[in-house]
Amino acid sequence: MSAFRYLAMGDSYTIGEQVPLAGNFPMQVAALLREQGMDLEDPQIVAKTGWTTDELQAGIKDADIKGRFDLVTLLIGVNNQYRGRNLDAYVLEFAQLLDDAIDFANGLPQHVVVLSIPDWGATPFAEGKDRAKIAQEIDEFNATKAGLAMAKGCGYLDITPSTRAHAGTPGYLADDGLHPSALEYAGWAARLSEIAKDILVKNR
Repeated sequence: MSAFRYLAMGDSYTIGEQVPLAGNFPMQVAALLREQGMDLEDPQIVAKTGWTTDELQAGIKDADIKGRFDLVTLLIGVNNQYRGRNLDAYVLEFAQLLDDAIDFANGLPQHVVVLSIPDWGATPFAEGKDRAKIAQEIDEFNATKAGLAMAKGCGYLDITPSTRAHAGTPGYLADDGLHPSALEYAGWAARLSEIAKDILVKNR
C-alpha cells in the first residue's frame, strides 16, 4: 500500500518563514500523523514568502506538480491584504486556486483544507499601523475564503483567533516579531492533524 501524499500551498505561513523546516505546520502535521502510525510522505510544499494569490498561481505552474494527493492545504491571502489588493480580485483568484487544490486532491473537495489568514496586525511588527483596519480587512478576506471553501465542500480551519491571542505572548512569534514561531505552528498542526487523520482514514 502506497504512502499518503500531502500537498501544502501558500505563502510564508506555509513554508514557516524564520523557523526550521521541521517547525512549519505541514511538517509538524506529517510528524504527528506518523506518530499515530500513518504512512505519509514528506509534504510537497509550494509556497514562498510574499506571495499573493496570482503569484501562487504562477508558482504552481512553475512547480509542475505531478500526481494526485490525499491531502491538500491552502493558506493564501495575507499579502493581498497587505498590499491593498482588491477583495473582488481575491475572490476570483482564490476560487481558481481552490479548483486547482481540488484537482490535485483527485477531484475530492473533502480532501482539501483551507486555513484562515493570520492577523499580522496584532503582532509587534504592526506597531504604529491601524490595527483595527487590518483586523477588519483580514476578517473580510477570511469570511470570503470560508464561504468559498464551504460552498465547494472543502474543509476550513480558523487559526486567526490563535494568532491574535498569542501575538503578545513570548515564544509564539519568530524573531522578526511578525511570523509565527514553531510553537504557534504546533497549535495549528495539532488541530489540522486531527482533520487530516479523519480524511486519510476514510481514504483507505
